[in-house]
Amino acid sequence: MTSRREASLLLGAGILAAGAGVFFGPRLTDLLQPADTSALRSSPFTDLAGKKRTLDDWRGRILVVNFWATWCPPCREEIPALVLAREKLLPSGVEFIGIAVDQAAKVSEFTASVPISYPVLVSGSAALDLMRKLGNPSGGLPFTIVLDRNGALVHRNLGIVTQAKIESLVTPMLTS
Repeated sequence: MTSRREASLLLGAGILAAGAGVFFGPRLTDLLQPADTSALRSSPFTDLAGKKRTLDDWRGRILVVNFWATWCPPCREEIPALVLAREKLLPSGVEFIGIAVDQAAKVSEFTASVPISYPVLVSGSAALDLMRKLGNPSGGLPFTIVLDRNGALVHRNLGIVTQAKIESLVTPMLTS
């Protein structure tokens, strides 16, 4: 049986560990080993028109790939930033792809009320395995990755990503 002091210390350590995870978790995704993106690039997805697509359809472009869901408030919050960043970067050969971890009907309903100018693909729960392979072991959303023109992973972000962050990551890649 633990004493009150031991219980308080354990509770404090638990709170500290949880706080560290929340603070450092998004930052640690960039420190993980390089990920093989071949499974992601070749995975079949369905777009909102029902057409089968793969990320290789956009080969040769810099890709900002955002995993999201209609039921995820932070995902919905970052969509306007992604739309604005795409508007600015598309003429330079950057494409944004949304991969919805959701049901096609719900995604179609959502996009009817919230305009998303970039391609939206639907994956359902299969996307969770892909995210884990890309350095997101928890499968948390939103999760955004940046692929260079050759399809190599150059950045990953767990949590909300801002327009400024995307632009700062992608702009140096435009000259290379």
